[in-house]
Amino acid sequence: MHLDSSAFIADSGLLEVLGKYSEPVACPQDRVLFRQGDAPVGIYLLLKGEATLSMTSESGESLVSSRAVSGSILGLPGLIGSAPFTLTALALAGAHVEFVSRDSFTALMQNDPMLALKVLRVLAAEVRTARVALSQS
Repeated sequence: MHLDSSAFIADSGLLEVLGKYSEPVACPQDRVLFRQGDAPVGIYLLLKGEATLSMTSESGESLVSSRAVSGSILGLPGLIGSAPFTLTALALAGAHVEFVSRDSFTALMQNDPMLALKVLRVLAAEVRTARVALSQS
C-alpha cells in the first residue's frame, strides 16, 4: 500500500510555531528518525528534502511505503496517541529536519487551542489518506 505524500504536510504557520521549539537533526547522509515499534519521544519537522516512511509485517513483508516531502510533520499519531510508532521514518541525505520534544509539543498544545486544531487537521489528512489507500488495495 502506498500513502499519498500530501497527508503529512502541515500548514506553514504550524511549522513556523513548532520550529521555534525545535532542535536541528543533522542528516548529511540517510538517517533513521524513528523505527516502527519505537516509543515516541517527539515529532520531526521535514522542512526541506524528502523522507521515506515504511511499515513491515512481523515476517518482514512490506505493508506500507510512502514518501514525505518538505513541509511534513512525522510522528504525530504515535506522539499524540502515546503509542509506539507504526511506521519507520528515514530522512534522505541532505534533508533539513528539526525535532520537537514531547514536553515542548505538549506545552504548545495546552497553551494554544488554534495550534491544536491545525495539528488535528494534519492527523485527519493522514487518516483519510490511509483509508483511501486501503480502499484501493
